Amino acid sequence: MNTQSTPVHISLWHRDFWLLVLTDLLLTVAVYLLIPVLPLWLMDSQHLSPEQTGWAMGAFGLGLYLLGAQCSWLVQHYRRNVVCLWAMTAMAATLALLWYFDTHGTPFVPFWFLLLQRFLLGASFGLAQMILSSTLIIDTCESFHRTEANHHAAWFARFALSLGPLAGLLVYSLFAFQGVVWTAVGCVAVSFLLVRAINFPFRAPEENIHVVSLDRFFLPHGFPLFANLLMVSTTVGLLLTLPLQPVFFAYMMGGFLLALLAQRFVFRNAELKSEVVSGLLLLIAAEGVLLVAPESSVAPVLVGLSTGIVGTRFLLFFIKLSRHCQRGTSQSTSFLGWESGLALGLALGYLLFYLQPEALIYTALLLTVAALLLYHCFTHAWFMRNKNR
Repeated sequence: MNTQSTPVHISLWHRDFWLLVLTDLLLTVAVYLLIPVLPLWLMDSQHLSPEQTGWAMGAFGLGLYLLGAQCSWLVQHYRRNVVCLWAMTAMAATLALLWYFDTHGTPFVPFWFLLLQRFLLGASFGLAQMILSSTLIIDTCESFHRTEANHHAAWFARFALSLGPLAGLLVYSLFAFQGVVWTAVGCVAVSFLLVRAINFPFRAPEENIHVVSLDRFFLPHGFPLFANLLMVSTTVGLLLTLPLQPVFFAYMMGGFLLALLAQRFVFRNAELKSEVVSGLLLLIAAEGVLLVAPESSVAPVLVGLSTGIVGTRFLLFFIKLSRHCQRGTSQSTSFLGWESGLALGLALGYLLFYLQPEALIYTALLLTVAALLLYHCFTHAWFMRNKNR
């Protein structure tokens, strides 16, 4: 049978790797802090309509693609860690703009300016994460540890989906919106210091590197996987626009921990197809629970369990699909599929389903069923025919 189990090697967890996975976690937390809080500020303080709020949340997803095509050229012509540090600096400056808007700006910030801020935040976050996952983490590991390193680093970023919104809501209740902004800036600042603490040796640039290329950006022959992952993460983004309490994200973290155990013990020798199918069935169950018992603690646990299982397996599929020297590109494609879907789901949730929780959940349910059918009927067989590892 086609099975896969990612091993654990203690030797991977050296100082530099720890610093980089913590950087991955903190950078993602800095962005996810705003998921439940920013729409409240936009509608209550800036008096944006739900439709405008949806466009603002979606602009972040578009920004992710702005600098991706230049990523390879940048890391070849400048020191790779320095480019990442500059991207983090841009993230911090863009986040600090929200503090300026809240305290020193005009009573109502122009809508186009808020769109620009979100777009630039997406661009700087996208570049920082692409360099981090496609270059820095890979460069600090032995070649036979790289799949394991990608797997573990992705889990640290995935934890941010529960830790970020949970911290954002708690800080917002104690210190209002400014506290959330400065917490996000602090996360980026600590990430900056962690990367500065690592010594990356100089590497001579390759010749004939194009300013614009798909290297370290997007894997064209992985588009079916990308589209299927996009559908799943869009569903998650839709659910995150519901009026959720902090305890929801705490339970979601419990689901992530269960997903780790499931991968280690339940799916260790299972048929490869079973993991994604089981994960999507669990997500369908979570949406069903949200329909009949919105306050139940079962739903967030199932959301965390399902997204943990599905997200991990799709990442490993992208790695197996990549050809020689395309590992970094596969990482960036998986990152874009996940983050684009979240941004799209957040945008659609406010654009189309604000204060309509039942309609939103039914839509998420239909989208999850469509993602499951696409995977079962097409994507898995396509992957088995086209994988390279």
